[in-house]
Amino acid sequence: MEKVKLEIVGLSYSQTQSGAYALVLSEVEGGRRLPIIIGGFEAQAIAIELENMTPSRPLTHDLFKNFAGEFNITLKEVLIYNLVEGIFYAKLICDQNGETHEIDARTSDAIALAVRFKCPVFTYASIMDSSGIKLDEGDDLESPIEVNPSEESSEKEDKDDLSKLTVSELENQLDSAVENENYELASKIRDEINRRTS
Repeated sequence: MEKVKLEIVGLSYSQTQSGAYALVLSEVEGGRRLPIIIGGFEAQAIAIELENMTPSRPLTHDLFKNFAGEFNITLKEVLIYNLVEGIFYAKLICDQNGETHEIDARTSDAIALAVRFKCPVFTYASIMDSSGIKLDEGDDLESPIEVNPSEESSEKEDKDDLSKLTVSELENQLDSAVENENYELASKIRDEINRRTS
């Protein structure tokens, strides 16, 4: 299967799920983004490494990297290989003394390790085709994702119950969410459309 290389373009606080964050990945060669909802601990682990901060004691992902280094294990790549009912599945492709091993991992943990090992992140083209959010040509792929605590009330109502909307209305809402760079809402709408049309 054809693989698509991804990069992290944003990490923002979730306004609908307490303690959750939206991690936004983008195609390196293309205009689609892949939003993934992750937990607070994993978001912190990713952010600390992206900002080149050094905690006073190793975090869990740092410990894993140090442990792997002691046993001559390198993380070659992370592969997001499946999406089932809104949950992404990933695996770590590791090398030890020339032998390749695949280890199942939560996507958020896999990304936290990828930034530490400075290894590439991939997904399959089929996942991007079904779940990627296409940007308009004028959108800036490199602009950071900002958290805006003052969402309009109409958006909050849409988040509350997407099941009341028709597929056509959902598609219009999806376009609006992407235009406003509200990738968390876009992800929920995309999942609802996929649930109904699959």
